[in-house]
Amino acid sequence: MSTHGTPQHNQNSNSVITSAQATLHCLTGCVIGEVAGLAIGVTLGLGIWTTIGLATFLAYISGFTLGVLPVMRREKKTFSQALKIIWIGEAVSIGVMEIAMNFADYQMGGMNAGSVFEPVFWYAIMVAIPAGFLAAWPVNWWLLRRNLKNCH
Repeated sequence: MSTHGTPQHNQNSNSVITSAQATLHCLTGCVIGEVAGLAIGVTLGLGIWTTIGLATFLAYISGFTLGVLPVMRREKKTFSQALKIIWIGEAVSIGVMEIAMNFADYQMGGMNAGSVFEPVFWYAIMVAIPAGFLAAWPVNWWLLRRNLKNCH
């Protein structure tokens, strides 16, 4: 018997859509920090691991900022109260996203570009962004299903 149209099917469809939206929101913050970190690393000629560390650090900063601000506004919370609400979901989601994005960027050669004006720098980012989304989407779905991540 088909489950199409049943409450269980609609709940699963909604959770897939909600998790995709949560992943896109998280990706926005990650990309801001990731691209900034990669651009700084490449421009300054930093080593691969230093560049990855910087990109990851900035991705966490921008990702958490984009996660905390809507909760502060919507729920009238302080920064620390909002951070307590979102930290686990954001930490896990950003972590998975960063692993995938940095791996893809490294494999594409973006971190070895001589400058941000070399096409390989941007090609690698264009591959890294969907890689981060695809890696984090099922993780966000799982986090949402277990109430470990809030949508903002």
